[in-house]
Amino acid sequence: MTWLQNYNPLGFFPASILLAVLPILFFVVTLIVLRWRIQAASAGTLLLSLVLAVTVYEMPLFSALAAAIYGFCYGLWPIAGIIFSVVFLYRLTIKSGQFGVIRASIASITPDARLQLILIGFAFSAFLEGAAGYGAPVAITAALLVGLGFDPIRAAMLCLVANTAPVAFGAMGTSITVASQVSQVELTALTRVAGIQLPLFSLLTLLWIIVTLSGWRGAFAILPALLVAGASFAGTMMATAFWIGPQLPAITSSIACMLALTIFLRYWQPAQVMRLREHAPIYPKMIDAPKLNFGTVLYAWLPFILLTAAVVLWGSKTFQSLFGETGIFADAVLLIEVPFLHGVIYKTAPIVGENTLYPAIYHLDLLSAMGAGIFAAALLSAICLRLPLRSVAEVFVGTFHGLKWTILSIGLILGFATLSNYSGMSATLALFLAQSGSVYPLLAPLLGWFGVFLTGSDTSSNALFAPLQAMVADQIGVSDALLVAGNSLGGAAGKMISPQSISVACAAVGLLGREGDLLKATLKASAIFAVISGVVIFAQALI
Repeated sequence: MTWLQNYNPLGFFPASILLAVLPILFFVVTLIVLRWRIQAASAGTLLLSLVLAVTVYEMPLFSALAAAIYGFCYGLWPIAGIIFSVVFLYRLTIKSGQFGVIRASIASITPDARLQLILIGFAFSAFLEGAAGYGAPVAITAALLVGLGFDPIRAAMLCLVANTAPVAFGAMGTSITVASQVSQVELTALTRVAGIQLPLFSLLTLLWIIVTLSGWRGAFAILPALLVAGASFAGTMMATAFWIGPQLPAITSSIACMLALTIFLRYWQPAQVMRLREHAPIYPKMIDAPKLNFGTVLYAWLPFILLTAAVVLWGSKTFQSLFGETGIFADAVLLIEVPFLHGVIYKTAPIVGENTLYPAIYHLDLLSAMGAGIFAAALLSAICLRLPLRSVAEVFVGTFHGLKWTILSIGLILGFATLSNYSGMSATLALFLAQSGSVYPLLAPLLGWFGVFLTGSDTSSNALFAPLQAMVADQIGVSDALLVAGNSLGGAAGKMISPQSISVACAAVGLLGREGDLLKATLKASAIFAVISGVVIFAQALI
């Protein structure tokens, strides 16, 4: 198979770049301008990519179809499996009637919408991102905020932006770890560079969401709380990255922020409370919760406690080793070599190196995948909440019915992303940016931004582009750790407009069919964050 030699079939000319970016332009235009449903826009984008891969990049038809199917399957499992399980757990909490207690417990800390946004949309979202990722944080926190009275489209937009703060570290440090492995950049050095960039980025994120919600005057009114939340989050993230490693910065910083802010709010509340009216009729009105005490609050939050425990257990090396090659449950993981795609050798591969095996193996891990752990937590929650089996079945069917188009869209989006990677379209854009020479650090985060827009995952973006970032760093004489970390930083900016994230957020707050509106609402913030990321990386390269 020689199509991989054609990653740049037309040379670095406008026609080549235009063809490589054409599917993305098609997706954005059909979704925002023509207002197609996301499943239709995704299907059209995948079809256009297939045509370009076969005709322009000379990829064999069966290989192109195999890449699209491979990505589609990966979108269904594990990614859609995680999202479905998280929403299923959340809806079980609503069905049990305990969600009213959860809302009352949050309101007991503060009735102010700005401070609730910090606690739930920013800090709790960071905790979930550090533990699970893959859209779970936005699905849960956006739904919680809607239940607290936030407008659905605004809640989804704010949570998408807020979720960018911990993205570069990823779930249990996976994103940074993968970047180190594929780029051969020392992990400690890479973690410490990210530990400088991400805390500053998180402060910007925190300020942005509060100003967006309440304006500069509203943000200034809660300045003491902003300082407490920002200092505890950023300081803990930096300390954890420098002294512990990449696995825990998102988790420790979010816990520190929630604890510090909760304690602070026992002694301080804003002079004027910002309240929001109830918006979404699909969520139950505030019920008369029992008098709050430690027991009732703990019981109401039990599903999320079990969710956290499951994520920590399933993400641990000890548990995953049980399903490894020498583990006792190794046979529970099916490794399927994708026909027409697995075993391709790069003959000219400036991204991954010459004569490098390009594997295509689908891991069907129905027990060890994170989605399985979250689903187990949901079932255990149903038992603990004493829900009858019929009610659990109704919630399951209702969850699937509500997410069916989202699941289809995620599969189609991942099919397009995988095809883009295997055909060489992604490489065309990456290598074009790499020609910029000494100004490249200014553009380096755009690769991460582009990669996460495609795949919805900072980890996947790093796996794709971190080697190129390291090679360009050596050529232009800057720190390879800086540019590889910059790939993750740019990816964080791209996460909020990833079609996968947009689709999940809309499903979580009952806005199916309005994905174009949500993408339009987050596009400005994403572009500004990407530009700021480039400026930060360029300034660091000059030091």
